[in-house]
Amino acid sequence: MKVAIQGIKGSFHHLVALSYFGPNVDIIDCNTFQEIIDKLNQKKVERGVMALENSIAGSILPNYALIDDSNMHIIGEYNFSIDHNLMCFQNQTVEDIKEVHSHPMALLQCKEFFNDHNHISLVEASDTAKVAQIISEKKLKGIAAIASKEAAKIYNLNLISESIQTINNNVTRFVILKTNVQPFKKESYNKASLKFILDHQRGSLAAVLNVLSDCLLNLTKIQSLPVIITPGKYAFFVDVKFENTGFFQKAVSILKIMALEFKIIGLYLEYKK
Repeated sequence: MKVAIQGIKGSFHHLVALSYFGPNVDIIDCNTFQEIIDKLNQKKVERGVMALENSIAGSILPNYALIDDSNMHIIGEYNFSIDHNLMCFQNQTVEDIKEVHSHPMALLQCKEFFNDHNHISLVEASDTAKVAQIISEKKLKGIAAIASKEAAKIYNLNLISESIQTINNNVTRFVILKTNVQPFKKESYNKASLKFILDHQRGSLAAVLNVLSDCLLNLTKIQSLPVIITPGKYAFFVDVKFENTGFFQKAVSILKIMALEFKIIGLYLEYKK
């Protein structure tokens, strides 16, 4: 199976793909999340792995819009414990470092660490492991990367500080994407990702939440994004868990009537460690 990820070998997307699909998966590197979508649409890959939210930094809002706009389907999820490590070329210490380059989410998740190192400038990059690769290949001095320990091993870098994330229990939720989903068997899912747009009227969202509750659906996530073409109107993205697919289908039938727009983005099994 060919699976597209954002990043290169040693990135967290790479580690999630190996954990979810196994060591024999054929991983295709992508520079951007949009490239994952493009490769799926072009049928160059069969699955995509995309980060959606982090327990420290919050939701990755552009990815919600990207999945929605491209009509991708979420068919699985994986919660991965993120351990950020500061690494550099050999024979340097943290005092030698002038700049740290990494993905914006990684920098945000490690913000407090750098409050004690004011001599270091933070520079955004497209991928954690890519920075590690560049430092290794170019033998750069004075520049460090934030990446996984696996990246340090792969690119032969020196770990100068381990687990620098602000909160030790740092988990990122990744979703597995696919096009053209086949009909689901009733026993094959107990979680759903939904999108709906409501009339801009008082109590409209509360009414929807009441429907979810009445149908015994457990709301685990709610996220709003503005509808660009209609200022003042919002699209809501929610995740729900349930034990009875019949109650879920009942809720779907009601929400289709209540909402101006309604879409099932994903049906899948809840991640369990």
